[in-house]
Amino acid sequence: MTHLRWGILGAAKFAREHMGPAIHSARSAALVAVASRDASKVVPFQEMAPGCRAVSSYDDLLADDEIDAVYIPLPNHLHVPWALKALEAGKHVLVEKPATLRAAEFDDLTTARDASGKLCAEAYMIVHHPQWQRVKHLVADGAVGQLKHIRGAFSFDNSADTKNIRNTAGMGGGALRDIGVYIFGSARFVTGQEPEVTGALLRMEQDFDTFADVDAAFPNGVTYSAYVSTRLHPTQSMEFHGTEGLIRLTAPFNPNVFDGARIEIHQPGLGLRVERFPAANHYVNQVEAFVAATRGEAYPCPLEFSRGTQVMIDRVLELGEVLDG
Repeated sequence: MTHLRWGILGAAKFAREHMGPAIHSARSAALVAVASRDASKVVPFQEMAPGCRAVSSYDDLLADDEIDAVYIPLPNHLHVPWALKALEAGKHVLVEKPATLRAAEFDDLTTARDASGKLCAEAYMIVHHPQWQRVKHLVADGAVGQLKHIRGAFSFDNSADTKNIRNTAGMGGGALRDIGVYIFGSARFVTGQEPEVTGALLRMEQDFDTFADVDAAFPNGVTYSAYVSTRLHPTQSMEFHGTEGLIRLTAPFNPNVFDGARIEIHQPGLGLRVERFPAANHYVNQVEAFVAATRGEAYPCPLEFSRGTQVMIDRVLELGEVLDG
């Protein structure tokens, strides 16, 4: 079977440390080119993937007939324009989250995807991790009885990194766009339902959010509360609490970096059961699922799914009450 040949737009740190190695390691995938104005930034990719070419511009990479798919890890405000250009150039596109800065922009991506006949998806890697697939199955199978409440948290402190794009409003910065996708999308993935945001509290700095505390309700009566912050001590967790048990993920979003991938299943009479996933790499799994989807298999995170998460982010930013201090 021939490999899907990948190019990357930009030599971003995240691409160098995670997605480049994932593309190189994935079955039926090959990293063949990275576009950067500074060829020295491509050297680490070439050391990892011999034969990977340095391309001097994004446009040149898109014009390369030897590239089938493009991964886009650019700053958030550049995701949509370059994804549209890549689709127009006849490439499959995997674009980093958040794929857009507002939900309506997903319609442009979907239209371009359909017109091109190519796959375009947001790089929402956690749905490819077996711990999340397992939680989705457990909840659906009644492991917690009737699900009643979902609680989540994701935080870190990047206040000292003032030049970080996450601290730049004009580049689509802010906690919600950076990590809100995790606490919202994961709850939607497990339940298969779309919640309504009922309240939100925000802290802002220079026109971007650094903290968001969100309440929501799902159509079946499940309540939801979660927060994200880029100004707090690091933490991450997700809980699914029902009438007959509770499931907790202790490293739900970057497993084996924050902590080991682990599901805690609390059930009356059975005590605590722990399931671990030490070998899973959701970046590699994501690339392999993407390759399979270009060959006709269903993709677990289409643009239509990702749009629902952006709807939640838009709604929180719209109705959130801004706190002082």
